[in-house]
Amino acid sequence: MEILIVHPDSKEKLTTLKAIMKALKISYREEKSIYNTEFVVKVLQGDEDIKAGRTKKISLDDICKFIKRAL
Repeated sequence: MEILIVHPDSKEKLTTLKAIMKALKISYREEKSIYNTEFVVKVLQGDEDIKAGRTKKISLDDICKFIKRAL
């Protein structure tokens, strides 16, 4: 049997999914995430950006210069 993990992006969608699963007599369990949903979305978008090649290379020297200016 397969396991599905869903990430509804609104309370309305979550409520709808629960109603559908209840109507179809599909068991489910809820787990609270320790992470902020918006943070998780940003991390997943970053992963997609990396896979698609949407990245920038920053040299170590540029990072050091930035840090020195910030201090």
